[in-house]
Amino acid sequence: MALAGDTVRLKCHFKTFDEQLIDPADVKLTIYDSQKKLIEKFILDDSHKENVGIFYFDYILPMNQSEIIFEFSGVYNNKPILVRDSVKIQFSK
Repeated sequence: MALAGDTVRLKCHFKTFDEQLIDPADVKLTIYDSQKKLIEKFILDDSHKENVGIFYFDYILPMNQSEIIFEFSGVYNNKPILVRDSVKIQFSK
C-alpha cells in the first residue's frame, strides 16, 4: 500500500503472446478511480521507456482516493495492447 501524496513509479512490460518484449506505438497511461471514472491521461514517449517493451511513469498519488487503477495502452501489429493494475492508497501509516 502507498501513501496519498507520495510519488510512485508505475511500470509495465508490453509482451507478445509468446512472452517477447515489444515496443507498441501510441503508448498512453490512463488513471482511473476505483469506480472506473477517468482521473488523468498521459501520452508517453521514449523518455518514459526503460528498455524494449518496458515503460514507466512517476505519478503523485491523489489525496482524495483510496485506490487508483492505471492502464498502459498502445498499438502493436494494428491491434490494441494494454496492461492494467491498481494501487491501494492510504492517508497515513
